[in-house]
Amino acid sequence: MAQLVAAWRPYYAASNEAARLRDMAGKLTTGACGATRLQVRREQGDVELTAQRVPAGRQARQDTHDRDGETFQRLGDDIAYLKLSSLKRADVAAHMAAAAGSRGLIIDIRNYPREFVVFALGSYLVERPTEFARFTKGDLGNPGAFHWTNAIALYPQALRYAGKVMLLVDEVSQSQAEYTAMALRVAPRAKVIGSTTAGADGNMSPFALPGGLSTLISGIGVFYPDRRPTQRVGIIPDIEVRPTLGGIRAGRDEVLEAAIAEIRRQ
Repeated sequence: MAQLVAAWRPYYAASNEAARLRDMAGKLTTGACGATRLQVRREQGDVELTAQRVPAGRQARQDTHDRDGETFQRLGDDIAYLKLSSLKRADVAAHMAAAAGSRGLIIDIRNYPREFVVFALGSYLVERPTEFARFTKGDLGNPGAFHWTNAIALYPQALRYAGKVMLLVDEVSQSQAEYTAMALRVAPRAKVIGSTTAGADGNMSPFALPGGLSTLISGIGVFYPDRRPTQRVGIIPDIEVRPTLGGIRAGRDEVLEAAIAEIRRQ
């Protein structure tokens, strides 16, 4: 596997290593359509199987690593769970009311948020106006020059969630997911759990290339309020947890389990 990654590396543009390996993993099973042999490593030993490759358009795409089921869930009496892949901004108030009184709230951002909820959700988590990001923007009158914007902040509302907040992230957390993690991380009792995100936050500025081709770049720079970068770096977790082969075999979510343990830790 290490040799394959080294051979493919020049052909994968990525903001950081987490995103590069994520994209490589998605292509490991590609090839000519038809029957192909697979060696599957199981607990009892390796097994060889025959499988059919199908056209790419018919493949089920996995863009989320969050928990199956409803947007809001109770994981026992003391823990609330909220996933952003299906959260609607209009439902934030109801879900936060349902989470009130719990010992901890797990916000799963191992996905791409369905809607932009940074301020709608973040306002429940802070005690006072709290800065979480600032941007750089290009100067159209002086190409090549960039200027800092004022910091972006969350502002509290009367109803505040008082429990611990665990933010789950990994390599599929990209762009709006990373910006959301930056914002919610400023909650007084928040921690980020999982692995480094994709490092590709910011807007998209497309432009044309010769030959009818096109590409895009981020048109702004995204930084923490102290001007530390996030692009090409990613959101670095406070507690690093990665799925293990044994956990995957057992059908466990070890990142979620770590968040639950952190909430219940005295």
